[in-house]
This record gives sequence, structure tokens and C-alpha cells, in this order.
Amino acid sequence: MSDLGTPPKQPSRALFHQQHQAQAEAEAQRLLAARQQLGGRWLAWVAGELYALRPAPFAQMVRRELARLSQ
Repeated sequence: MSDLGTPPKQPSRALFHQQHQAQAEAEAQRLLAARQQLGGRWLAWVAGELYALRPAPFAQMVRRELARLSQ
């Protein structure tokens, strides 16, 4: 008998981070690459790009990478 009432297990936070770190860094680099071209419009553009990223933990990873790479 299967337990249909139990939601599927979510990967651990550390595992999610490990699996998506390279992709988050690449995404942050892509966003930073558009900075000079967009000039003053970049901040609003990047905010929209970040808002569209899913799932939310991935968007957070990209935000952290943006902050790290911007230093």
C-alpha cells in the first residue's frame, strides 16, 4: 500500500546548494555582464530577472553570488 498523503522528500539545503552552485554563479555573471550595457536601467532590470528565477532558494543563491562578485 502506498502512502499518497506524504509529500515527496525535498533534498537537503546543502545538497540543493551543491547541485546548483555553478549554475547560480553563471547566472550572476550573466547578470553582471549586462551592467555596463544597461547603465542606469541595470538595477531595475536585474531586479526583474531575479524576481523571475525559480525556485526561490535558487534566486537567493544568485543574489548572494551577485553580491560576492560585485565586491
